[in-house]
Amino acid sequence: MKKTLLILSISLIISACGSSKNIDLKSPVLNNAGQNTAIEMPNASSVQIALDVEYLASDELKGRDTGSEGIEKAAIYLSERFSDLGILPYQGSYMDHFKVEEIEAFNVVAMIPGTDKDLMNEIVVIGAHYDHIGMAPEANVDADVAVDSIANGANDNATGTATVLAIAANLKKLNFNKRTIVFALFSAEEKGLLGSKHLAQVMKKEGADVVAMINFEMTGIPMLNRPYITYITGHDRSNMATVFNTENKDLVVTGKLDQAAAFKLFMRSDNYPFYQEFNVPSHTFSTFDFTNFAHYHKVGDEVSLVNINHMTQVIDALMPGVFKVVNGDKLKLTALITE
Repeated sequence: MKKTLLILSISLIISACGSSKNIDLKSPVLNNAGQNTAIEMPNASSVQIALDVEYLASDELKGRDTGSEGIEKAAIYLSERFSDLGILPYQGSYMDHFKVEEIEAFNVVAMIPGTDKDLMNEIVVIGAHYDHIGMAPEANVDADVAVDSIANGANDNATGTATVLAIAANLKKLNFNKRTIVFALFSAEEKGLLGSKHLAQVMKKEGADVVAMINFEMTGIPMLNRPYITYITGHDRSNMATVFNTENKDLVVTGKLDQAAAFKLFMRSDNYPFYQEFNVPSHTFSTFDFTNFAHYHKVGDEVSLVNINHMTQVIDALMPGVFKVVNGDKLKLTALITE
C-alpha cells in the first residue's frame, strides 16, 4: 500500500477548501426551532476530518475487522474523541458490548442530553459503522494498486464515522438541542448489521423513545452530474429528505437514487434495525452511487482516494437538517412506499 500522510497535506486541504469548491456553500442560518433568535451553523473542520479518516483507515488498524486488535484500537480512539469533545458516554460507558459468535465486540456510543422539558426524553440517533472487513480475500485484491492485502476501509466507512464525529462536534458547539442526541458508532455491520441490531434492541427494551435515526455510509467520494450532493436510502418512506432540503436554502442536499431502491440499500445499513424496532424515520445518507468508486471491499479503498473537501461540504450542507430534526417538529413516516 502507498502510505498517504494526510497530516502532511493538511495545508493543501485547507487551500482546496477555500479555492476549488464544487459547490458554493454559505453558512446556513436557521430559526431556532420556534424562537426568534437565529443560530448560525458552525463549519466542520477539514483538518480534524482528515485526521479521523487517516487514523481509522491506517495500516495500523489492519482493516478494523470485528474482534480484531485493530478495531479495539479504533474503539479506544473514538471513545477518546468523544471524551475530548466533552460528550458524555451513553448509559455510563462509551463501550456497548455484545458478542459475535463468542467474539467480543463493541459499539461506541455517546450522548448529549436534551434540554427541553417536553422533548428531552425523545432521542435522535446519529450513527455510522466503524468496522470493516480486515484483510481482503485474494479475489478482492486490486491487482493494479495493491502491495498488501489490508482492506483499509477508508470510504467504507471511516468517512461515515468521521462525519458523525464532525456533526457531534458541531452540535456540542451549538449547545442547543431540545431532544437528546445519541451518537452511535457500530461494529459488526459487515457481519450483518449486528452492532446496530444489538443497540436498537437494547434501547427498545429499555423503553427509549427514539424518534429518528440518521445514518452515514460511504460519504468520501463526490457524485458527478447530479443535482443533489447526497442521496438518502428509503427516500419515500418519510419526510426526512424534504426537511433536509427545505432547511438548506443554498442547494439541494439530498435526492433519490434509483440504484438505492434496486439494491435495497434501505435494508442494508445500520438505519434499518432502528426502523424495525421503533417504526420511525430512519435513513442513510451516502454519496456512493455505484459509478464513482471501484474499490468496495477491496484493498484499493485507501485514504488517498477520499476527498476531504467534499466531505466538509457535505457535513456543512447537512447541518441545518440535522439541527431541525433535533429541535423541530417530529419527522413523519409516509403512507406511500415506493422502494
